[in-house]
Amino acid sequence: MTQSNEAFVQSLIKSLRGERGHIPIANALSDIDWELAGKQIDGIPYSIYQLLKHMIYWQDFLLLGLQGEQPKLPAHVKESWPDKSNAESQDEWQRVIQHFLQGVEQACTITQTTKLEDPLEKYPDVTRAEHLRNIASHNSYHLGEVVVIRRLLGSWPPPSGGYPA
Repeated sequence: MTQSNEAFVQSLIKSLRGERGHIPIANALSDIDWELAGKQIDGIPYSIYQLLKHMIYWQDFLLLGLQGEQPKLPAHVKESWPDKSNAESQDEWQRVIQHFLQGVEQACTITQTTKLEDPLEKYPDVTRAEHLRNIASHNSYHLGEVVVIRRLLGSWPPPSGGYPA
């Protein structure tokens, strides 16, 4: 692997984990309990729980594409959002967070072990790098919303810190 390719791989991994550009994703989620995750704010159409479930939906969708599958697109984007606004317990919420973070790490592993310039089997006009970048950018976009909701709920910064506090 060339030095520039290795630099790109490392940059993509940092983007997937949320490093450098903003607070690491795991840090932004680690101290949220299931009750806070389900709180609704007037004027905001979803809770943190719903945001994370939506992020999981598309992350899983894109990971399947990276594995050579061709999942069916939903008829409408609203199908990628859960109806219920909260988990039913702290255990369920922790499983949701773990599922999401495992998907992030799966994307990082794919980034390190694949030829990023190769096209996807079922989407020949899309490279593996493009698909992984989509995961990183989609997660980053919605992580920003999680941070704003946390601020509005008076639950910022997390114990690990956050900039700006």
